[in-house]
Amino acid sequence: MERTTLLRKMQLIIGVLLFIGMLISLYNVFIMVPTEKKMGIVQRIFYFHVPSAMMSFLAFFTVAGFSIAFLVKRNLWYDRVAVICGEIGVLFTTIALITGSIWARPIWNTYWSWDARLTTFLILWFIYVAYLMLRDYVGEDERGARFAAVFAIIGTLDIPIVYFSIRWWRTLHPSPVIAGGEGSGLHPDMAYTLFFSMIVFVFLFLFLVIARLRVENSRMILAEIKRTHILSSN
Repeated sequence: MERTTLLRKMQLIIGVLLFIGMLISLYNVFIMVPTEKKMGIVQRIFYFHVPSAMMSFLAFFTVAGFSIAFLVKRNLWYDRVAVICGEIGVLFTTIALITGSIWARPIWNTYWSWDARLTTFLILWFIYVAYLMLRDYVGEDERGARFAAVFAIIGTLDIPIVYFSIRWWRTLHPSPVIAGGEGSGLHPDMAYTLFFSMIVFVFLFLFLVIARLRVENSRMILAEIKRTHILSSN
């Protein structure tokens, strides 16, 4: 019950901060920030596309971290956290792919190009979709969960490849502008809007994780009640 209460309180606090942050972020993106001269208004999708991609990296690194914890401690709760973060990571990866395609259409005159950054990012999406399918297939079997955990850890090797792809190969994808400031290509207001959006997306990630953890915690409590009832009836 302590875990249930803690998760409920955390979700409430983060939910309030997320709501306030979302309102400010939407104001920044659609009212405050200047319109980019070359790309026009479609460039505003940048403030959703980049944070989504970054959150997918955060989610998959979290999957790897909890997968390692599961392999060491053999605690199934760590496995469940890893799976939940994997689900949310795939969600953010999907959002990044969709928003990137929408952004690319008026700029590149195509929704998709087999660019190094796009291709490696799509591979990352496939890796973790496969992880979720594998984890669902093995069910509650601990041996299968260990195999899925190893698969998830290896899958994170694609993240640095995605990140450095625009440095290692010639790509259509824009050069990094995340640093902001002089020479970055970002107006100071654009840099502020991007960083604020990133913070809001971190809260969104945490909110989704906690919401799913509450569902999973309730499921585990219900399963335990059922097992206890069956044992007592026998």
